[in-house]
Amino acid sequence: MLLLYTPAFLVGVASFWLYPADDSRFLFLKSAVTIHFFKRLFEVIFIHKYSGEMSLDTIIIILVSYFFVSLSLIYTQTFNQGLSEPSIDLKYLGIVLFLIGISGNFYHHYLLPKLRTKGEKEYKIPKGGLFELVICPHYLFEILEFLGISLISQTLYSFSVTLGSALYLMCRSYVTRKWYVSKFEDFPKEVQAFIPFVF
Repeated sequence: MLLLYTPAFLVGVASFWLYPADDSRFLFLKSAVTIHFFKRLFEVIFIHKYSGEMSLDTIIIILVSYFFVSLSLIYTQTFNQGLSEPSIDLKYLGIVLFLIGISGNFYHHYLLPKLRTKGEKEYKIPKGGLFELVICPHYLFEILEFLGISLISQTLYSFSVTLGSALYLMCRSYVTRKWYVSKFEDFPKEVQAFIPFVF
């Protein structure tokens, strides 16, 4: 997992050197992308406990995807340098949503490994936080992160990345809930896949 996130993080770090822009929107975007992947590296090293392995083809696909997302979000923002600002400036709202998203995502990732004691590999029904309402609250908060990045950037491309990520994570949540329902007879029926009380 460390290998998956490192190239995307390094793109973020390099962007400060490659594009030393004095534009606050671009600075916030580079910072958000870099912090997002730094958090993932931090979680891999200090938080997560893994129960399985990944095939090489899956590793390559995910690594390239994250690398491309990081690179493309930053690179497409360079095309806006020198252009007039949007008539409605949403970057500060974006920063707030990003911070809520990254905090909520981290908190729920922090709860997950606490389900297992040392050496345990079996799956358990997640508890605590928003796990009482949805099976994948960390995905919900990750979408808030990307929505925050989109509002910071305010480009069609960044909103497209957020929409694609949201659809993917919603589908993963739905499949995850189906899996839990099939494996655990005592799975709480009120726990939804993604949106509390709705879906």
